[in-house]
Parts: sequence; C-alpha cells; structure tokens
Amino acid sequence: MTKRRDAHAGSEAPGPAARPAAVLFDRDGTLVHDVPYNADPDLVRAIPGAVDAVRLVREAGIRTGVVSNQSGIGRGLLTHEEVRRVNARVDEAVGPFDVWLYCPHHPGSGCRCRKPHPGLVSAAARYLGVRPEDCVVIGDIAADVRAARAAGAEGILVPNAETLPGETAAEAEPAPDILAAVRRVLARPGRDSVFRATDGGSS
Repeated sequence: MTKRRDAHAGSEAPGPAARPAAVLFDRDGTLVHDVPYNADPDLVRAIPGAVDAVRLVREAGIRTGVVSNQSGIGRGLLTHEEVRRVNARVDEAVGPFDVWLYCPHHPGSGCRCRKPHPGLVSAAARYLGVRPEDCVVIGDIAADVRAARAAGAEGILVPNAETLPGETAAEAEPAPDILAAVRRVLARPGRDSVFRATDGGSS
C-alpha cells in the first residue's frame, strides 16, 4: 500500500561515502512514539528531533520516505483506512514525505515486504526512482537495518527503550537519536563531489 508523490529518474552512482539519494524512515519508535496498533491520529506524537531531522534531509535535496510494518491489519486489529489516517497525521506533523509504504500482513504470512525482508525498501527506492544501494534506512529495531541491508541499502539503528540490548550491541555504529543519525548522513560529501573524486577529479 502506498502514498506516492512525484518520482524522478536516478542519477549516476555515488562513491561509497556519498550522501544518499533517499532517506527512508521507520514510523513507530523512530518518527513518532510507538502506540501499539494505533488507529487514532490524535495519539500521534513526534519523537524529539524527528521534525528537525526530516526538515534537514529535505533541505539537503534528498528524497524521503517511510517504510513501516503494520501487522495490525493482518491481525484484524486495524483497517487500511485507519492506518492511512494515522500516516496522514504523521505526514502533517513530521513530514511531508515523498512516499509512504507499509506492510499489512500478519508476521506468519510469509510475505516478502514485511521487514526484515527487503520488499518495502526496494519498492520505496523504485517509487523514488533511485537505486536501493543509494538509500539509507533509519529505524529503531534490528528488522529495520536488516531490511535495509537485504535490499542493498545502508541501515542506521537508533535504539530506544524498546530496542533489545542485543540488537544495539550487534551494531558497530548505532546513532544516539534520529537527529544525530541524519547529521551523520548529511556530513558526507555530495554525490557529484564524490563522483568527480573517484573519476580522477576531471571536470
């Protein structure tokens, strides 16, 4: 299920340390406080730093998206319309985002879109017109970073109180918060600069 805005064609491949072409965020626990199986837009509360983090990404000219597991639909606890209403509130409060994708399936369904499978990340990259390997995924649990890496993207873990200690320990460089994660990404050189450097510096 998607909410899509204008996409554009991907550009030349960056060097390994370049800024990404797109940053994809997990929703619950990353952008907004996690309310299990939330069907009420009035319960949406942004994580501290999330608004500024998304604004910085957009100001840098980088595409944005949200990739979210919403198994409450498959469990019969939520409807698609309820999820869309909550997503719309998050978009108003934290975004706007260029694309929204969510997996509605039950964890036992065997679908390939539910994180940690790569489907959501690959589809988001496709909608944005970029390669998965030119994306960064920011999330609060191992499933987020594993989905990123399964798709060929980079994953950055931003642990919170609900993140399992073992998941945090498994990451070489978890970020202390969402704003720090974004600043880490934006501190990298631009895609054109890295391309020129790896191409021998010619112009």
